[in-house]
This record gives sequence, C-alpha cells and structure tokens, in this order.
Amino acid sequence: MKEQNNHRYKVAVIGGGTGLPVILKGLKKLDASISAIVTVADDGGSSGTIRDYINIVPPGDIRNCICALSDADDLMIDLFQYRFQSDDEFLAGHAIGNLLITALKEMQGSLLESLDILGQYMKIQGQILPVASDPLVLHALFEDGTKESGESKIARHRKKIKEVTVTTTEGDPAIEASPRVVEAIMEADMVVLGPGSLYTSILPNLLVEEVKEAIVKTDAEVVYISNIMTQLGETEEFTDADHVRVLHDHMQSHFIDTVLVNTTTVPQDYIENQPNEEYLLQVGRDFDGLRDQGCRVIYSEFLSMKNGGAYHDTKSVVDELGYLLASVKTEAKNNKGPLK
Repeated sequence: MKEQNNHRYKVAVIGGGTGLPVILKGLKKLDASISAIVTVADDGGSSGTIRDYINIVPPGDIRNCICALSDADDLMIDLFQYRFQSDDEFLAGHAIGNLLITALKEMQGSLLESLDILGQYMKIQGQILPVASDPLVLHALFEDGTKESGESKIARHRKKIKEVTVTTTEGDPAIEASPRVVEAIMEADMVVLGPGSLYTSILPNLLVEEVKEAIVKTDAEVVYISNIMTQLGETEEFTDADHVRVLHDHMQSHFIDTVLVNTTTVPQDYIENQPNEEYLLQVGRDFDGLRDQGCRVIYSEFLSMKNGGAYHDTKSVVDELGYLLASVKTEAKNNKGPLK
C-alpha cells in the first residue's frame, strides 16, 4: 500500500529470506514511511512451484514482508502464513498467503495493485515492492570455474562463489526495476541492506541495473547490517569486511556508508550442537578492513539466541537505525549535505 501520510523519515529496506522481515517488524515502531524492496529470484519451495506454473514473481518473501508490516490480528496473520501439510497432496507445502497473492494478481493483472489491495486488508504500514515486475534468474560463477543457475541450486552446491549475475527468465540482462522502486531509493533518508544471505538475498536485488544506478546515486545513508554467522561454502571464513568487499566489487562502487556489526560472541558449544549445518562459524570482525573501504562502523551487542539459531536482536538494531536516522536528518537540516 503506497502511503500518502507524512512521516518524519523515509526508509527503504532491501533483501529477502528470513532477515528482511525481522528488521521490518522493528521499523514499524519508528516514525518512518517504509518501503520493503523484495527479491524475485527465489525458485525453491512453494514460491518456486507457483513461479514455474504461473507468470508471477515468487510470492514467498513478499508474503513474509506483508506479515512483518501487518497490524492485522494474530489469527489473520497466522492464516496468511499457514502452510498446508505434506500429506495434503494437492496443496502440499503451499502457504495460503502465496495462493492469495497469486490469485489476486491473476484477478487484477497488476502485481503492485494486488499488493496495494492486500496491504489495505492486512493493515500494513508501508509499501512492499518486488524489485522487478517479472521473475529473475540468479547465476553463479564458482571459484573453481563451474557455473550454476537458480537460487536454490546455487545454495545446494555449498561452494565458494566468485561472482553472481541476474537475468530475466529469457536470459536477457535484468535492467528494469518494478514501478516505485527507484523512487523509493532516491527519496529515502536511509537504505538498509540485510541481514540476509549475501549472494542469494541481497545481491540479486542490487544487480538489477536501475536499482544499481539508484543505490550508487542516492543521497540516502546506505546501511549494511552484517550477518552474524557465515554460510557453509558461500561465505565460510568471511569477515564483515569481506561481505562489504563483495558488495562493492559487484556494484563497482564503494556505496555503503555505515556497517552495523554484532560484538557478542556466539558460544562454541551452541554452534556445534546446531542441527542446521548451513551456519558453521561466526562472521569475523575486521574494523580496519571496513574503514579502508570508507565505511563508518557501529559495533554493538546485536545478538539474540532463540529458536535454536543466532539472530539479530530486532530492538537493538532498530534503535541504532533510529539514532542514525536522527543524525542524518540533523546533518541535512544544517545544510551540511549527505553523510557520504
């Protein structure tokens, strides 16, 4: 839903996966007009199945963002998130929200109009924008010279990645962002990246040509929330500076202004006993490496250990973003120009 009411701040958040909704939930507490810009390269699970059979961007990340920004009652949110059980053969694995997004898009013809309508019914604070109007395909060149296409297939390789690119499903360069995306980036006081998978949640959005140009040109403060844990193969043994370096290399610009870094140590026995082997090590800290790339570094205790995983503490992160937004506004008010 595109908001017309006035807020003190304008914030664009870019990403996908489980990290983006975590930040969106907290941002609702700020006096901010929120634009959630969501990846459309997901090709796994319910989203991938729907994407393969119907001409629509994968709805899963969009669904999660709707629920994160929603002020609807708990039952409505639970219903929207409900996923049919595996023994329900016809609907196995599909989330009701995915089906509703797909059905409404088929009825309206326009995905953005459909999301605006859903936004009204789900009482969301802000607007949710797929990064592109049509599904995109993620391609990876691994360090061993092999290649793979498709987000879910790339993730299964568990190999170090040299470079990723995105194309349309026809193989053409991904150039056009969906309506209102560039506007949201250019008008923002702050653009937030992450937390989320570096290669499969963040970069697929930034590599759409119009988004890439907007991110580099915007006067907004561009903030990267560094991941707490590495991912097996892809970012194994990465430091926070390594993550930023990959982003800068892909964008061919030192566009990140500020990096939020967790300082709390995840207990080793906690890591060793995790059933999910995707996360092996804590992301290393490299203050000098970040400063060498022109980044302001904000270190704090952002860790929250819950539900068997190591996550960002939403309140701590959003509090820090709020302080930073206030300083950005103060700088602009004093006519000192952007902080870049």
